[in-house]
Amino acid sequence: MAQAMRPQSGHSLFATDGKPHPVQDTLVAVTLVLGAISFITAQFHHLHLLSSWTGLIGIVTGGYGQFISVTTRERFALIVGLGASAVGFLLGMAQGGLFGGVIG
Repeated sequence: MAQAMRPQSGHSLFATDGKPHPVQDTLVAVTLVLGAISFITAQFHHLHLLSSWTGLIGIVTGGYGQFISVTTRERFALIVGLGASAVGFLLGMAQGGLFGGVIG
């Protein structure tokens, strides 16, 4: 019984089922990083291109990550990243959009 409670090395931080999930963990990390970049850069009006594009890519990667996620921990982290990406994307769109000032 003591072995069942001991964490096993080489397994994912987000895997509660004891199996590694490298693709899902990568999508979680990418979504969280893109969400953070998008959310932070959306606070500055002149960075609307960066915030809208990183937000859009974060939404797409987070959505795919949700589709293939296996554990609740992965889904929780993906939702946090998706929320930050969506807020950054929408603020970036309101401040000038994906092509604001570059095309048109």
